[in-house]
Amino acid sequence: MKAIGYLQPKSIDKPNALIDIELPTPTVRGRDILVKVDAVSVNPVDTKVRANSTPAPDEYKVLGWDAVGVVEAIGEDVEFFKVGDCVWYAGDITRSGSNAQFQLVDERIAGLKPKSLSNIEAAAMPLTAITAWELLFDRLGFRPLKPQPAQSVGHTSRILIMGAAGGVGSVLTQLAARLTNATVIGTASRSKSQNWVKELGADYVINHHQPLLPQLRKLGIESVSHVISLTHTDEHFDQLVEVLAPQGKLALIDDPTESLDIMKLKFKSISLHWEFMFTRSMFTTTDMEKQHELLNTLSSLIDDGVIKSTLGENYGNINAQNLRRAHSHIESNQAIGKVVLAGF
Repeated sequence: MKAIGYLQPKSIDKPNALIDIELPTPTVRGRDILVKVDAVSVNPVDTKVRANSTPAPDEYKVLGWDAVGVVEAIGEDVEFFKVGDCVWYAGDITRSGSNAQFQLVDERIAGLKPKSLSNIEAAAMPLTAITAWELLFDRLGFRPLKPQPAQSVGHTSRILIMGAAGGVGSVLTQLAARLTNATVIGTASRSKSQNWVKELGADYVINHHQPLLPQLRKLGIESVSHVISLTHTDEHFDQLVEVLAPQGKLALIDDPTESLDIMKLKFKSISLHWEFMFTRSMFTTTDMEKQHELLNTLSSLIDDGVIKSTLGENYGNINAQNLRRAHSHIESNQAIGKVVLAGF
């Protein structure tokens, strides 16, 4: 089968940072399904692994943790799917990725693709949607309400989303606006990304390149109850502590380059919450099946018109050249929504 991989971690400007290769088609067993991959998207985790992770000697590393495709075969213990089902998933960081014609994935972390979306539109969603859902409902303890239009402002809960125009932020803003009663404040620095965040349902948008508290005060907001920091947490950490109300909650997903002084959270009794959407698959947790359930829930929300795809750009066929372009774009930190590729 065709695939794209690498032998040594390299910067994306190197021609062999990602190369076209041929690999054997994997054999299905157990609770795995074999998926013929039709479309994929590229996430920051792809670029981080490519730059830092060395494969085993003489083995290729195949990246990719978002995919849409058709089930070609099922293992003997599979319960949720049959051959011919169209599925979407974010995969498992410990296994070979979706940048290949065929991929094995545990059925417990896959769901049925939304019927109303094309494969390209759907491929933009799984990893970011799982991350956003787990952040909001598993880590921060919000309860999903009956879907409704974006809420009016003035509620007790006030969520500040740092980096709301990115992949996770684009889904998170929609979920928070339509499935909670919280006031949603997103951050974005460019007019194009600010408009995008407003379209997704944020009540307010402020600029994370400017001091946060003065901007919030101009909106009549003295503090927020929740901060969800999706990028550059270490750069904004002191400001995040400043804007959080006593007994507030801080959640993050990024990898701060500098250590965070969590003692600064003590006097306000601020709680700290990490989200890593691969935890369930990496450790085969007893609740691993929840990702299957939430993907099906998100599929229904999309088909019902509550949530929309966060597709940003289509980079064409799945090959090494186009994936190198996609990685470079992600590393520029200029992406709005998701970069998707389709077809081999």
